[in-house]
Amino acid sequence: MTEADRRDTTRVELLGDLRGEVMVYQPMTVTEISDRGAQIETSFPLQLGSLHDLRLALGSSSVVVKGRVAHARVSQVEQAEALYKSGIEFVEPSAQVAAAISAFVTELRAQAGS
Repeated sequence: MTEADRRDTTRVELLGDLRGEVMVYQPMTVTEISDRGAQIETSFPLQLGSLHDLRLALGSSSVVVKGRVAHARVSQVEQAEALYKSGIEFVEPSAQVAAAISAFVTELRAQAGS
């Protein structure tokens, strides 16, 4: 069976370049969080102003929220490995995601106060 036989549709060869991006989830550490954003640490730099989908583990639940990199810097460098800190502004989270983040932040504040 040829490749063409396995396809439902025929691919069209491109004469020029068609650029794209692949979204890959990489580990990060959230060091601070509020209802409107978070500070994160990564082993790779994030471009200022870039948008990313962030998966946040909020206690027993998990949400995905879009965030814009508001600021970014190298945090530390050790033996050719760098750690980057970035400030992330949440961008138009759904009501459900915003409520989950708000509840998590409220719970953290209550724990810090006790």
